Amino acid sequence: MQSKVWFAPVENHPSKEDVAQKTLALYRAANMTRIMEAGDLVAIKLHFGEKGNTGYIKPEYLHPLIKALKNDKVKPYLTDANTLYRGERSHSVDHLMQAYAHGFGPEAMGIPVIIADGIRSKNYSEVPIEGKHFDSVKIANDILDSDTLLVLSHPTGHGATGLGAAIKNLGMGSASRSGKQNQHSDVKPKVTKASCRACGICIRRCPVDAISWVDDKARIDQDVCYGCAECIAACRYGAIAVNWEGTSRALQEKMAEYAWGVVKDKTDKVACLSFLIHVTKDCDCVGRAQSSVIEDVGILASFDPVAIDQATVDLLSQAARRDFFLDLWPENNYNAQLSHAERMGMGNRQYELIEIGD
Repeated sequence: MQSKVWFAPVENHPSKEDVAQKTLALYRAANMTRIMEAGDLVAIKLHFGEKGNTGYIKPEYLHPLIKALKNDKVKPYLTDANTLYRGERSHSVDHLMQAYAHGFGPEAMGIPVIIADGIRSKNYSEVPIEGKHFDSVKIANDILDSDTLLVLSHPTGHGATGLGAAIKNLGMGSASRSGKQNQHSDVKPKVTKASCRACGICIRRCPVDAISWVDDKARIDQDVCYGCAECIAACRYGAIAVNWEGTSRALQEKMAEYAWGVVKDKTDKVACLSFLIHVTKDCDCVGRAQSSVIEDVGILASFDPVAIDQATVDLLSQAARRDFFLDLWPENNYNAQLSHAERMGMGNRQYELIEIGD
């Protein structure tokens, strides 16, 4: 049975007001209120944009939507989880300040921002799944514990996964820092001696006592370490290297399994909106302004994260007259994440596209 995907086209370089009104129209056309009950804590999962980035979903797009949610007697909050890489969003203090700098503060939005995995990414739960790569996944609690989840994605290309959209927003974006490391690499972390401050926090945080002092520097015993990446999450100085090795297919499949861990217990409590506006070659984690690589297409809504990502691929490929994301990143075939997510039971690549008017 096909999933439904609603579509509101936009002109190239639309005004923020036009995008905001069409976002509200999609919310109503899809009847997203049917998955909510009065008093629900509604997590609005999105990417606040790295410092210097300009492609992220703009806060002005969301004002009418947030007003509508409040009128529907639910309690929305904006949320994301901390990043693995060192930037302005690697712990909650800087992450909150970056969200505020991009206009997502409570005064402007009328709702709070909650960094879902806690100040140093220790606020997560192990969610059991039956995956190809994982038996359990580490999901940020303040996303996991929401009553309803709205997944707001800005689709882009991605150097490791080919496509970054709803599945990536869920799987990578809802994972703890150690969960992100588990997705990105099968190789165990190593200490960069020159950066080690000998503070000892990694030793205290290691759950299997794999880290010890050697010549006044931390050293990880590779025979004992099992790759949980708690040390990476704990280190304040970037002294424990992130391993980004591994095939794109494996990474995409792991990402899909994490996404499944987020939604599997939220039957009929997940809705997605994707903004096919200012689509860039790289994701919004890039700390610089990027030019769009295709004209703006529109906004999508669905209750199926797989279907909305497939529709994203199809609409942008139709506009580009080629397989858009594969052309951007030919070495990283995005189909791996869509196929694996569908196999996991997250959704359906077959969909009915319903275009709405002004």
